[in-house]
This record gives sequence, C-alpha cells and structure tokens, in this order.
Amino acid sequence: MLSLLFMAKKRKRSLEKTVELIQQGDTALNNELIESYKPFIAKTVSSVCKRYIHESDDEFSIGLIAFNEAIQKYSPDKGSSLISFSEVLIKRRVIDYIRKQSKFQNLSFNGVSKLEDDDTAGSAIEDELSIEDYRKKTDEELRKEEIIQFTLILQEFGLTFSDLIEQSPKHADARKNAMTIAKILVENEELKSILFDKKKLPIKQLEDYVSLSRKTIERNRKYIIAISLILTGDYVFLKDYIKGVLET
Repeated sequence: MLSLLFMAKKRKRSLEKTVELIQQGDTALNNELIESYKPFIAKTVSSVCKRYIHESDDEFSIGLIAFNEAIQKYSPDKGSSLISFSEVLIKRRVIDYIRKQSKFQNLSFNGVSKLEDDDTAGSAIEDELSIEDYRKKTDEELRKEEIIQFTLILQEFGLTFSDLIEQSPKHADARKNAMTIAKILVENEELKSILFDKKKLPIKQLEDYVSLSRKTIERNRKYIIAISLILTGDYVFLKDYIKGVLET
C-alpha cells in the first residue's frame, strides 16, 4: 500500500514537471502528452455528449484543443491537479461548442415557414425545448463539479462549506466589503503568496491596503479566504456570483 502511495506521488511530480517543460516550449513533449491522454479526452467529451465519441468527431477536436489549453494555463499553485483542471475546461469548451451549434439550429427553428405543416412546426418547438433542457442539465452538472473541487481546496485551508455558511456576513454591504478585500488580496502578488504559502489570511499586511479595521477583517477571515480562492481559481459559476455582488 505504501509503495503504491509513493508511486502515485512520483507520477504526480512527473506530470507537473512534464507540464512545466511544455510551458517552457517543449513542443514534442506537448504532442506526446496529448497523445497519451486521448482516451481521457474522449471519455470526458463523451460524458458531455452522452454518446460514444470518435476521434473524427468535431467534439473530440474541441476536447483536444481544450486539453492543450489546460496544459498551457495549468498552475499547481491553484490547488487542483492537471486532470481535474483539464476535465472542467474540456467540458466547458464542448458545451460552448454545442450551444453555438444549437443557436444556429434555433435560427432554423425560428424561421419555420408558415407553409410548413403543424407537425413540422411542432417538431421544431420540441427540439428547441430539448436543447434548453440540455443546457440546464449541463450547467447544473458543472456547478456540482465546481462545488466539489472548491470543497477540496477549502480543506487545504482548514475550511468547510459549513464554515462559510456560518461565517458569511449577514448584511449585503459587509459581504461586498469582504469581496473587495479578497479582490485587493489576489491582485497583490505579495499578499497572494502569503495566503497560498502559509494557508492563512495576511491580516496585518492587508491593513495597509484597506480602510476597514483589523477586527472587521478578522471577523470575516474565513469568508475572505474563500472568496480569494474563487477569484484565483477556474470557477465560472462561483465567479458570476461574486461579480453580481460587486456590481450591485
């Protein structure tokens, strides 16, 4: 059991080192990595399309491009593995592709001629409804995956979702202030490094950048950390929530 554990760690380090070399410009290594992960890419794309995916399918090509994008953008500092990061990115890109295709189809649906019979028009409406239903389902799946990944990152900082619910500021202004502090933190490389290296909020240093009292910052410590993690991670749905609060 211990030998398997050490082997797993070794593979993880090896993968991270491989990505590092690729990001430094090793094109041949990049091609080798993509080739070796084609089964993973196909499986991930299939989970979105709900059917078997061939390498000749357009969706598979989208998955390949997304996996390559994940390799270039990946950073171990974000807390997630390349696999989990690329899985989310592949699913998003494939869903975006499907949505674009469905928009094209919707143009056809909306342009149904009055000369067509009721059955044809009814079929078009049913297709449009099924596409909307698919969008809702895929969005819901991605939200769940984001929450699962975010929960794992929170654990590294000694936090849980229950903590956030209990520690979340009760008033809208207080939540907005906490989010503003988190935004200031992640935009400052020194403060961000302290957060990720020491796994704690740099309260003393933050006092030099915000007008709020130390007591206020400490009271919202867990919430500020959580928002900072969202802002630095690849969380589309959670970031939308933050954006909505900051813009109000």
